[in-house]
Amino acid sequence: MPRSVNNVASRKRRKRTLELAKGYFGRGKNVWTVAKNKVEKGLGYAYRDRKAKKRDFRSLWIARINAGARMFGMSYSEFMGKIKTAGIELNRKALADLATNHPQAFEAVVKKLK
Repeated sequence: MPRSVNNVASRKRRKRTLELAKGYFGRGKNVWTVAKNKVEKGLGYAYRDRKAKKRDFRSLWIARINAGARMFGMSYSEFMGKIKTAGIELNRKALADLATNHPQAFEAVVKKLK
């Protein structure tokens, strides 16, 4: 009995991978074995960095809040402690936006804490 190969499915799978490799440099875009490795690596990085993005933004917000708080003679930890005890329900993203784009509003928050 002759060997049966599902050429349609394997061609479709390769085509999908090569479409994901579009825009890669050199043989990474058109040679199947190279493209497959690059696409797998790229998808792994994408998964990892979707998680890392959340950490990166949180640290950016903390740095911005710290800079804004220090302009009014407070450290970040002192500022966040007073925010919690005052019962102000603003998250770090909102506070960082106030500190960078609306300094008057951030100053009003700080004055309420003092």
